[in-house]
Amino acid sequence: MSQISSEWIQLENGPRAWYARPGTAGPHPAIVVFIEAFGVNQHFQDVAERLARAGFCAIVPDLYHGKTYEYSDFDRAIGHLKTLDDELAMAEAGLAIQALHQRSEVRKDAIGALGFCMGGRLTFMANAIHADRLSAAVAFYGAGIAPDLDPVGRKPLLHLVHQMRAPLLLLYGAEDQSITPEEHGRIASALSTAHKRYTLTVFPDAPHGFFADPRDSFRPEAAQEGWRLTLDHFTHYLGASA
Repeated sequence: MSQISSEWIQLENGPRAWYARPGTAGPHPAIVVFIEAFGVNQHFQDVAERLARAGFCAIVPDLYHGKTYEYSDFDRAIGHLKTLDDELAMAEAGLAIQALHQRSEVRKDAIGALGFCMGGRLTFMANAIHADRLSAAVAFYGAGIAPDLDPVGRKPLLHLVHQMRAPLLLLYGAEDQSITPEEHGRIASALSTAHKRYTLTVFPDAPHGFFADPRDSFRPEAAQEGWRLTLDHFTHYLGASA
């Protein structure tokens, strides 16, 4: 599906969002995309457009309210991350879901969430907070879900597991120095104990950020397989475009 359209839209009583959709009328399943710590940059606009080419509407709420950071500007990006309020982020995610519900090309019963790094954590959270409106979730290297001690001071999220309904796909790199195997175990144990449907996959030679092609951490093979698993997950649980 090559013909797509994309643009900035304004969320009602909230921030802007980057929105991409397939070229056909639909209705299409849709994905809320949660950003890394660097803002809604060109990479995340590209991610939304890749989803659109695969048959999904995609919306990327601008949780940084217009701010973006170069990947080399790590300190300022993390400084902004530290100011992000979980409650506000979930409220703005709710506004993005509301915007999808208002669009005729979107299937209201087939909305998922996808996030990377900071956004992977927010996807995990949204799968609980917005459990009644999400039908699938995928988190790439979600940092801060169940750490021993989060370096930026975020609260762990395992207490939310019992609220989750949507099947969850978790993707990690074995060379990720910020998310340990012990954290993988804590997440898996909590999800299994709560009888939740999930899959946790670890790519052997991949570091943190392996999906983002503008970053030095990019690993093409892991990124390609992770994307395939992501599309398979969403297609299975959300269905295909009309």
